[in-house]
Amino acid sequence: MKVGIIRCMQTEDYCPGTMDFKFISEKKGAFEGVEGDIEIVGFINCGGCPGKKSILRARELVRRGADTIAFASCIQKGNPIGYPCPFAQKMKALIEKDLDGIEILNYTH
Repeated sequence: MKVGIIRCMQTEDYCPGTMDFKFISEKKGAFEGVEGDIEIVGFINCGGCPGKKSILRARELVRRGADTIAFASCIQKGNPIGYPCPFAQKMKALIEKDLDGIEILNYTH
């Protein structure tokens, strides 16, 4: 699996993505059961609310080799502050439509 991670721009000031990387290396959370190696192609923010730039960023991750786009848990689950992105489902739907056939993971940990 070659994964590109999209994270919330609002949380990047205090979250360096440590748990995302840990769960990938330990194959936990959304990565449990993945066969073979997991390569991180890129780790980028959504571009800020309302997430319109996320499509362009997902395209770039795919262009650089990602076969899977993972939304970091700060977007879908609101980790670590408990405030999920109000635009998460719209971002996901737009990326799925734009990048037909790319696997989408709703969270990382």
